[in-house]
Amino acid sequence: MVARAMDLFDTTSEMPAGWARAVVEGRTSDARRMASSIARDDRLDFARGVVFAVVSAYWKELQVESGRPGSMRESPPDLEIPAIPEEVGELAESIGVAAAGLDVLDASYLIGVLYTGMMPAGFRARLGAYYTPPALCERLLDMATEAGVDWRSARVLDPACGGGAFLAPVARRMARSFRECGAKVVHTSIQRRLAGFERDPFAAWMSEVFLDATLGELYADGGTRLKSVVRVCDSLEQTPAGEGFDLVVGNPPYGRIKLSPELRRKFRRSLFGHANLYGVFTDLALRLTRPGGVIAYVTPTSFLAGEYFKALRGLLGREAPPVSIDFLGERKGVFADVLQETLLATYRQGGDPSAGKAHFLSAGPDGSIERAAAGAFHLPPNPDQPWLMPRTEAQGALVRRVDGLPYRLADYGYTVSTGPLVWNRHKPSLRDRPGKGRYPLVWAESVRSEGVFEFRAAKRNHKPYFEPKTNERWVVTDFPCVLLQRTTAKEQCRRLIAAELPPAFIEEHGAVVIENHLNMIKPRNGTPRVAPAALAALLNSGVVDQVFRCINGSVAVSAYELEALPLPAPESMKEIERLLEKQAVRETLERAVERLY
Repeated sequence: MVARAMDLFDTTSEMPAGWARAVVEGRTSDARRMASSIARDDRLDFARGVVFAVVSAYWKELQVESGRPGSMRESPPDLEIPAIPEEVGELAESIGVAAAGLDVLDASYLIGVLYTGMMPAGFRARLGAYYTPPALCERLLDMATEAGVDWRSARVLDPACGGGAFLAPVARRMARSFRECGAKVVHTSIQRRLAGFERDPFAAWMSEVFLDATLGELYADGGTRLKSVVRVCDSLEQTPAGEGFDLVVGNPPYGRIKLSPELRRKFRRSLFGHANLYGVFTDLALRLTRPGGVIAYVTPTSFLAGEYFKALRGLLGREAPPVSIDFLGERKGVFADVLQETLLATYRQGGDPSAGKAHFLSAGPDGSIERAAAGAFHLPPNPDQPWLMPRTEAQGALVRRVDGLPYRLADYGYTVSTGPLVWNRHKPSLRDRPGKGRYPLVWAESVRSEGVFEFRAAKRNHKPYFEPKTNERWVVTDFPCVLLQRTTAKEQCRRLIAAELPPAFIEEHGAVVIENHLNMIKPRNGTPRVAPAALAALLNSGVVDQVFRCINGSVAVSAYELEALPLPAPESMKEIERLLEKQAVRETLERAVERLY
């Protein structure tokens, strides 16, 4: 039998917050393990049954602690809450009782994480459900305040409100802005100005329970409760009504989505290629804010540079340029089960595209968020191009130096494409040994981290040779180029790892086959203005690596981003070519590149 939290502590009110959090997190892990043993088709019902029991115990314990008994908001009448086994019920009660010892925002977040963590993976993916830690919610709301949002008057919408991660702290700020007023005035004002949309009716119910808990905590003497402020609906189907909101805020869902023909037509202005939920929700926010209004979103960083987001960048740049962007210093551990790089951003309808500020965030020793300035930025004249933004204080000075450089790889005489071979589509043509009609197969590991080419096939399933069939000749490369790894992470010491494909290697074998985890930087027409070896040395430099980090927003090193890199004048690269002829050491090359920038 699972022990209850009350068996460990005499009263929840005496339980230190750190202990209460540890109990909730520990028991949540137990509940998620139980959910993993449930049949996939029954897992959503099980998750809702468990979380309903958790929230019920949480609410009951809050009433006991406050001495002000009050009934919990009823769940939607058309939403059936299944019964759960007695042992699971005791576990749920222990989580709810312990959660009552936490601030309501912490409690709602941890219970929300329990719910999403127990969902079937497919259902969670369709919803894009990942709840935002309270410290980041507060940080984003601070940014909204800095952007001009007035909590005494602003009309606020969260179009993907989940379990109320933003609605509750927004309501708290609205209430605190009316400290001198009575509870009835406060509740009337919040009722009129706060709204949420949510597809999942159970999550919508949770958000309203936590709103009740938040406002009951501040204005318990009012004897009133908000009417429903959350509409259960598909947000993307909604059309603007009235003059629009002063603030659209939230952590929109993310992930690829196949839009219906009607929705694709509706959002076509922000689409290029496949649709991503958070990009579509950003477009939606633009439609729902009034002129001069603010959008405050937590999103992945990938829209800053990728080609798939160029229409969205152009739309934002023209209609609602960023006011402030905060980058999270740590990629892992910020959101439960999320590894994508993340940013917090505010945008203003009709704002100034040359007045943005960048900051970087790090975790404080007590779980708080610490913020440091990275520098100013402005959008490119054509805002659909990648946005160059500093992520650290040191990068702020670098961005100022390179922002006006007009030269790109095209000016050097190069274009970029992906290695043509997708190996697992051509397995019958892979070979272990050389032979007639076979060519070396160049994998990503042939481009070593120190920036040199070494022909090898060291990983499992990587064979060193390829024998193209008659209809596979298009994968063969017989000209010198620069190879660059396509996937690297921000935690690596270098994001750009390049090497010249030696002309002698091509001459020896006649040609090679390059696999698609490598970028090929190849001459456009004839002889380029900068030698391949010099270009590889430039791309391997610390300075260019930092410039790339100010553009890139994902683990992919795309051709689109490489072609957008600001570079020194082509004629200035003669110095690098001379140093390479003299076999200069890496430190000498680094200093020379720094001078070019």
